[in-house]
Amino acid sequence: MSLLPGPFVCRFAPSPNGRLHLGHAYSAMVNEAAARRARGTFLLRIEDIDATRCRREYEAGILEDLAWLSITPDGPPRRQSEHFAEYAAALARLEALGLVYPAFESRGEILRAVRAREAETGLPHPRDPDGGPLFPFARESMSDAARAARRAAGAPFVIRLDMERALATRDAPLSWLEAQGTPEGPLLAVPAEPARWGDVILARRDVPTSYHLSVVVDDAAQGISHVIRGMDLFEATAVHRLLQHLLRLPPPVYHHHRLILDQAGRKLSKSSDATSLAALRAAGVTPQEVRQRLELF
Repeated sequence: MSLLPGPFVCRFAPSPNGRLHLGHAYSAMVNEAAARRARGTFLLRIEDIDATRCRREYEAGILEDLAWLSITPDGPPRRQSEHFAEYAAALARLEALGLVYPAFESRGEILRAVRAREAETGLPHPRDPDGGPLFPFARESMSDAARAARRAAGAPFVIRLDMERALATRDAPLSWLEAQGTPEGPLLAVPAEPARWGDVILARRDVPTSYHLSVVVDDAAQGISHVIRGMDLFEATAVHRLLQHLLRLPPPVYHHHRLILDQAGRKLSKSSDATSLAALRAAGVTPQEVRQRLELF
């Protein structure tokens, strides 16, 4: 049953940049099963902000795979590519508060700065929870007027969250509610530590959003009460809680389920050519056998 006032609403949110694999199937099944147990709503979101990698044929493949597995969302999907104005409005709110800034350093410049500091100090540069180096430049290294001038001149840029200023808006430490074991399990308050991510990117010159920004806007817009997703996104929840705080958006309950691993113990992913559901289907594997492989009966 729902652990928040109001209806139970969850979502499965794949990106159409490749075919679904067993890891996606598991997440979709866990979400739908939780919604049915709670007599709630199971929604589908298509996270297609990356116009260079996302394709409509992959979206069609997502719908085909879900139908094969007898997973039926309650209503049509929400496509992120149709809601850029909403993300831009959220970003504008953060900009009006002075909490974001345009940054012009390229990936190469960032890497060279990180290496130079490591060589100078003899110490490893701080990394975020995903292992990437924290942004090594201070906002104060360039005036806001100079940044605005470079942006107006058409220089390539990204929009970064000023983590220090954002954290200063808190009246108390942030946390989120994590359902333990199952989406209906006992709740644990998990301290959120967004500072570990540094000045994260919230948008780019040609795309007015990022995963972090769009996901919190979408969850609020769709009335998501329970975010049920893989453990690989556990640490990112700290950034999402901070953005929910800054944008005054309601925080859902979270449940981060186990990951489906390959024989080498690595998370299944499209980038590592994990066997797709379409390939399994073509090989004669049945939906029931998929559930057996995932230990879902």
